[in-house]
Amino acid sequence: MKIVFLTVGTTTNKQLLSLIYDYCSRLGHYATFSMHCLPELKNTKKMTEEQQKQAEGKMILSSIGEHADMVLLDEHGEQMRSTDFARYIQKRMLSGRELVFVSGGPYGFSSEVYQRANGKISLSLMTFSHQMVRLFFVEQLYRAFTILNHEPYHHE
Repeated sequence: MKIVFLTVGTTTNKQLLSLIYDYCSRLGHYATFSMHCLPELKNTKKMTEEQQKQAEGKMILSSIGEHADMVLLDEHGEQMRSTDFARYIQKRMLSGRELVFVSGGPYGFSSEVYQRANGKISLSLMTFSHQMVRLFFVEQLYRAFTILNHEPYHHE
């Protein structure tokens, strides 16, 4: 199974990058995994929030394959425990389609991205920086695979 984590903007914090790369490397033991960072928009001071969402939305949609299963990391998405997320990953894997998780820009997603999405999940009711979300997501994805493989990483 191929899993892609698509993000808008880059992670600049070196300590976070180190941890993100560590989990990305670990994920390679379970699935074909890649993380792609779309460039941040330039000259956004002259753009409204809606214009920024539209521009980011076009970048996101042009980066997603026509048959990919796209899941948004969204504050209004479904919340689940780690074990539930593992089952969610398992069900998505059974479809055989490329699975693309998307973390958007600071204002969320355009209506076109929401319409294209096959699902939404929320990591928390709390708000985190986009850089932290990347770390939290790859760790939870790794945790899901260790749960599915009955490995001792997760304790319940």
